[in-house]
Amino acid sequence: QVQLLESGGGLVQAGGSLTLSCAASGRTFSSYAMGWFRQAPGKERQFVALIRWSAGSTMYRDSVKGRFTISRDNAKNTGYLQMNSLKREDRAVYYCAAPMQGGTWPTRESEYYYWGRGTQVTVFS
Repeated sequence: QVQLLESGGGLVQAGGSLTLSCAASGRTFSSYAMGWFRQAPGKERQFVALIRWSAGSTMYRDSVKGRFTISRDNAKNTGYLQMNSLKREDRAVYYCAAPMQGGTWPTRESEYYYWGRGTQVTVFS
């Protein structure tokens, strides 16, 4: 059974940093892309970042470019989202996700099949 488990969320002051982790189990994700999404209260879930596991190609939503960095450690079957210069508008539940098949570049939420339960990030000023 494939599971994705996020961790690393918490309460941080604006301008601070957090690193989220996404530990995958039940399958080796070395050939799978992995995405991070977030959902703020009362808003729809939105794409944050995407990484191609094998080649390291990345993609970010405009509002986090230059502040967030997505990475992965294939040996640990774990992905990361380093978040710097956090703003109040970054407050959300953050989810990691993976597609059903490897070798894809899933730019749309509908292309993801496996989802974690999320980790809360709260930014205060």
